[in-house]
Amino acid sequence: MTERPKIRVFSVDDHPLLREGIATIINNEPDMVMVAQAATGHEAIHQFREHRPDVTLMDLRLPDISGIDVMIAIRHEFPEARIVMLTTFEGDVDIQRALAAGARGYILKNMPPQELAGVVRQVNAGKKRIPPEVAALLAEHVSDETLTEREKDVLKHVAGGNRNRDIAERLFISEDTVKVHVKHIMEKLGANDRTEAVTIALRRGIIEL
Repeated sequence: MTERPKIRVFSVDDHPLLREGIATIINNEPDMVMVAQAATGHEAIHQFREHRPDVTLMDLRLPDISGIDVMIAIRHEFPEARIVMLTTFEGDVDIQRALAAGARGYILKNMPPQELAGVVRQVNAGKKRIPPEVAALLAEHVSDETLTEREKDVLKHVAGGNRNRDIAERLFISEDTVKVHVKHIMEKLGANDRTEAVTIALRRGIIEL
């Protein structure tokens, strides 16, 4: 009876300690092996080409480009790539974007080690994996009205501490238009004031600072 080939896993994370921890978990499994590790997005694309892993565990936040953009680049070249986003962050907008871009799973870094191994097996078998708490978060915001690109621009300026007059000058629009945008932003996010709107948008991954 021939032995089945091990699942070849690739880990992308800019924290050395976390990479080592994941490598230990994977290499302790009898049916898995860690074939490569990367700390940046550009390194990840290069390493993927070289090793062609079965399953990639990709950090959402990387120092050069976002994990989602790295995944998009890899899947453009290798459409069959099985990539799982791994993060401490639970913003529903990021989750939606990752899944729309072809992520096979979206898991949180605080999950038990044995669960991580189970996710790798499921994804390698062609299944998708989203933990219940992440699925619940998606369901909670499924009917929310999304912010327009202009509203996101305004909100980023609000987050930077700019007044309406400053925002109007920077975006080449009138101060009244800025006020209307801010009103719509607060209504869509269910915020009582500008500060709360920024807090909600950051938590959900709608904007980044």
